[in-house]
Formats: sequence, structure tokens, C-alpha cells
Amino acid sequence: MSAYLPSLKQLQYLVALKQYGHFGKAAAASFVTQSTLSAGVRELESLLGLTLVERTRRVVRFTPLGDRMVEKAHRILREAEELTEMARSAGKPLCGDLRMSVIPTIAPFLLPKLLPALRKQFPELKLYLREETSSEATKALHHGQVDCVLLALPFAAGDVEKAHLFDDGLFVAFPKDDPRDPPASISPDLIDESRLLLLIDGHCLKDHALAACNRPELRANAQMMGTSLYTLVQMVDNGLGLTLIPQMAVEAGLLDGTDVIARPLDADHASREVALIWRTNSPRREEFMLLAESMRRLCHRPV
Repeated sequence: MSAYLPSLKQLQYLVALKQYGHFGKAAAASFVTQSTLSAGVRELESLLGLTLVERTRRVVRFTPLGDRMVEKAHRILREAEELTEMARSAGKPLCGDLRMSVIPTIAPFLLPKLLPALRKQFPELKLYLREETSSEATKALHHGQVDCVLLALPFAAGDVEKAHLFDDGLFVAFPKDDPRDPPASISPDLIDESRLLLLIDGHCLKDHALAACNRPELRANAQMMGTSLYTLVQMVDNGLGLTLIPQMAVEAGLLDGTDVIARPLDADHASREVALIWRTNSPRREEFMLLAESMRRLCHRPV
């Protein structure tokens, strides 16, 4: 009966073709020739007796059934990979390969502190990192492209488990000599919505900041134009407005070399939860819990 089942390699080719939308690029990403990948997809279609991909000279277009097959293939490949993870994790924990996505508002501020210590604590762990927005990171998690994600909550991450690391406060950053510079903290009512600069869509920090301020007019009038916190701070430093940044960025020296001042946001829930998440029922759950505990301890932050 196995002779009539799709092979994992065929499913991998189909998923790669959907991801890249081009036979050549999909083949390069799969480390095979274009003819090998094309033949693999055709063999899969012949086995099923169905057309999954419409081919023209310029466009690769998946049929509706092809799209459904890709979603199912993602799950099959992920579960096949978890078989080997289950066997490996039964041995020594946190050794071998681990793929983790980290969002851009955490990666540059936390990883320089964490990575050397983790390397020392788990010398046999090979940690491969991807920096991407929360939406892309969680998509990669559910497609089996990464094993876990270091991100900030709340965020609609789907069917996942989490390990809380710490709460990260929000700060208001504004130009030096701003007339509304209070001595200790800034309440949301002092924020001028016409001057508020935020990250573009796709970054969860924008939603965390707006939710903490609890002022609907901020969402309507704020300018979503920053592609990174570094970019936002440079705009603030040049007198273009003010923004909200996380405590970890302030502590990591994001404002060094600028004339930007930061004060804590004085509001209910003026923080985001930094957490490690992974797919529910992952066979590596115990490893992720151990990793999260190590991260929590290394961060030296209250939980």
C-alpha cells in the first residue's frame, strides 16, 4: 500500500513551490535541480490523478485543491519531523538543532545578552535564529519552519503553549527640552496624537502601545511609518514627533548618542509580556520549558 502514498520528498517539493511561486527558486531552496523538483511534483499529481499546479511560461498557479494539499502537506511534514525530535529529545535535552524566530523589537536588545550565556550553558545546542514580525513568526511556527518563537504578548498566535519570561514596560520617548517633560512618568493624556510615531503594521508593539494608552484617537491619528525602533528614535531625535519603546530597548542603550528622553508610560497594563511559545503537544515541550527557565534566569527580570 505504501507504493501508492505520496513521499515526504514530493510533499516538500510541493510546499517549496507554493512558498516561492517559481520552479527555479523552489528547486534552489530545496537543493535540487529544477527538473528534479518539477518531476517530483508531476509524479505527485500522477499518483493522485489530479492537477495541483497550473503551469504557464510566466505564472505558477495552484488549483484550489492544490492549496488544500499544501496546507495538509505542512502538517504531515511537521509531524514527520516531530518523530525524529521525539527520539532525540528522549536523550540529552537541548542538544542538536533548534530553530527559533525572534521579533525585531526583542532580538537586538535581548539576544546579545542571552546567546553567549546559552552557548556556555548548552554547548551542544545549535540555535538557528530568524528575525521576523510576529505574524510571520507564528506562521513559520505552524508550518513547521521553526520550533519556537520568542515574542511579545498579547498576540493571536493560534494553538500554542507558552512560557512566561517577564513583563517589559513601555516608555514614551520624546525630544530633549520637550515642554511636557514630567519628572517621573507620562500619562496617556499627555501624548499629542498628531505627533505620535509608531511602527508600521505587522509589528505587535504598535498594538501593545495603543492598547496601553486606551485612547481611540491615537489609533486614528498616529503616523505608522517606522520600520524599526532605531528608525523611530532617529525621527524623534530630529524633532519629528514622539514614540513608544519597550523598557528592554532603553536598558540596552537604544537612546545612546541621541538627545531623546524616555519616561515610563503611566497607565494600566503599560507593559507587554515577553514569552517563549511553541506548538501545542510538541514532543519538545520539556526542552522548551527548560530553555525558557534558563532565559528567565539570565534576564534577571521579575516575572
